[in-house]
Amino acid sequence: MGRLFGTDGVRGVANSQLTSDLAFRLGQAGAYVLSKEHPHPRIVIGKDTRISGDMLESALIAGICSVGADVLRVGVLPTPGIALLTRTLGVSAGVVISASHNPVQDNGIKFFDSTGYKLPDAIEDEIESIVLSEEKPWEVPIGGEVGRVIEVTDAGRRYMDFLKSAVGRLDGLKVVLDCANGAASYVGPEVLREFGVEVIPIFNTPDGVNINVGCGSTHPEQLQRVVLEHGADLGLANDGDADRLIVVDEHGTILDGDFIMVICALAQKEKGTLANNAVVVTVMSNLGLHLALKEAGITIHQTQVGDRYVMEELLRTGAKLGGEQSGHIIFLDHNTTGDGLLTALHLLAVIKERKVPLSKLAAQMVRLPQVLLNAKVQHKDRLMLDEKVLAKVEEAERVLGDRGRVLVRPSGTEPLIRVMVEGTDQEKLRQLAQGVIDIIVECDA
Repeated sequence: MGRLFGTDGVRGVANSQLTSDLAFRLGQAGAYVLSKEHPHPRIVIGKDTRISGDMLESALIAGICSVGADVLRVGVLPTPGIALLTRTLGVSAGVVISASHNPVQDNGIKFFDSTGYKLPDAIEDEIESIVLSEEKPWEVPIGGEVGRVIEVTDAGRRYMDFLKSAVGRLDGLKVVLDCANGAASYVGPEVLREFGVEVIPIFNTPDGVNINVGCGSTHPEQLQRVVLEHGADLGLANDGDADRLIVVDEHGTILDGDFIMVICALAQKEKGTLANNAVVVTVMSNLGLHLALKEAGITIHQTQVGDRYVMEELLRTGAKLGGEQSGHIIFLDHNTTGDGLLTALHLLAVIKERKVPLSKLAAQMVRLPQVLLNAKVQHKDRLMLDEKVLAKVEEAERVLGDRGRVLVRPSGTEPLIRVMVEGTDQEKLRQLAQGVIDIIVECDA
């Protein structure tokens, strides 16, 4: 068995790679490692709507209770809601069962520490070493020392009340909300209505297998259509666990996380509330974002891909706003992880305050052409060091010169290598990106 933890917890095909047995052992090891300072620990568990969540939840609960920890079960709730409850209910740790934007056959297990932050690599390594070991370092509890399950029946209400404290009223806005048939299917439309927004919810009827199917932040095509059909001010698209947001303006144009960060950062800058006058982004952010923020005199801190790395850089620099092009946006003054609904509320607040359409706000950034292609591979780590692949990347970089860039990176959650090429000529970029992809596929054979 290779390394279990990727950039966002343990991921795999449910009941094949991510089995009930593995979930049970992760529950045991996670409860033990994260609860060393607590004589009788409690752990929050929540999930998205995919069908395998029930199976993995049962196995995790069994593992956690078998080492003497109690479980606070919150049911279906967005990942940021589980992070919130982890830090506000006085528990030892939190666990999310979700594979985010991935298809239904996938699932994942992600841990938060008692403060609601994702675990550092060293703690994940300790959990993993116990999972893979034959020896168990804990004494087996019996009788009244075995853990129990406590149902948290007001989890959704707690999360919505938290969101309602973030911004003021939003009356007068008409919004289409794509819930991806995921974790925000109930709380998303409900909390927007409580802000006074006229909400048209779509893909908000999860059945266990339709999560992310032709909808959500990775498939906003239907959202574009409904926004135009209803003459809405904008459209909002969450992913399966609602920790990311992609938006559609009133003309049906898709706007990614870079546009959202620019809009929110410039608004905060104008109001004097942009902490440390800085924003944290990843290497995937468009050069147009850099130009727009630099022109406004905003400092940009850049880190590797992954919202956990954005969080680390936020904590290191003292900045409070950061995120990814994919729509993971962190407002650290409010929550400890990406939060699609919180991001939506901040964006809507800017539109409400400025009294201008989203398209005009988005025009503050000019997006440079960018091509992103994926290669499905078996040996992504080896390929990142392959001489032929490296030579092809260098060749593409020479073609672009100082008018573009090439970024090749392995996915942290899927068996993919992602190739991003950015510059001024869209067709040339596509040719260069495809050339790198072809070499990667050839060398993987």
